[in-house]
Amino acid sequence: MNLQRIVVIGAGTMGSGIAQWFAQQMCSVELVDNSQDQLHKALVVIHTSWDKLVEKEKLTSCQVNQMKKLLEVKSLDQVSKKADLVIEAIIENLQIKKDLFQKLDQDFSPSTIIASNTSSFPITLMSEAVSPERKQRFVGLHFFNPATIMKLVEVIKGEHTDATLCSQLYQWFDSKDKKPALCKDSPGFIVNRVARNFYGEPLRIVELDDEAKMKEVDKILKEVGGFKMGPFELMDLIGIDVNYSVTCSVWKAYHQEPRFAPHSLQKKMVEEKRFGRKSKRGFYKYD
Repeated sequence: MNLQRIVVIGAGTMGSGIAQWFAQQMCSVELVDNSQDQLHKALVVIHTSWDKLVEKEKLTSCQVNQMKKLLEVKSLDQVSKKADLVIEAIIENLQIKKDLFQKLDQDFSPSTIIASNTSSFPITLMSEAVSPERKQRFVGLHFFNPATIMKLVEVIKGEHTDATLCSQLYQWFDSKDKKPALCKDSPGFIVNRVARNFYGEPLRIVELDDEAKMKEVDKILKEVGGFKMGPFELMDLIGIDVNYSVTCSVWKAYHQEPRFAPHSLQKKMVEEKRFGRKSKRGFYKYD
């Protein structure tokens, strides 16, 4: 497998991180979003990140200049329809995703792999939007935030996905120093199914919006449990709105099983637009 031309749809935190990582592999990358402001913001963030890596002598100026040339921001109508791989990284809304996949199936070359970075929706369910031929080249590729640092990527085979394609993607990511994991198509896959309790139990422990208790839980899990980040710090980094949406999706997929249930404190944060780092306020405050 030789992935050289990549399209990433969605210029939020996740999509821009994925686009940055592929550009760092010296792939030609087109980052797409409906919002020109979001595209501009994403490009500034990515370029700033690369410039800092030059300052830290982790990348050379020559390497970064090449990466900047490889990464372009475009509207969906402007992108190359002969891309090797298209990755969807938009809002976790099933119908919006399926509408997008229907359009991608019609617009892109038959050889193009179409992938979703979904955290929770079944790949087989989303593939209903594409043709029988495309279903074989429709796959889940779930990256983790920040995509440039986190090595794990879940490769999810839908019911109709070509098994050979999954193996080739596994080998390609492995060759690029990622840690791929082949997953069956089940709600939450591996990590987001396991992680529900990492978030849910601490929320049930603190119960209320009590920053002192949250700091204590985060401290214990880092110092005693060996985690690099506590659950409240991690939810603030991911985005409490995103985390809550995934929790609800997994909970519904498992027929409201209590251990996956969302917590009222998550809902409260979302209603108050306290999304974490990106809104400067979540479980903690950020300047």
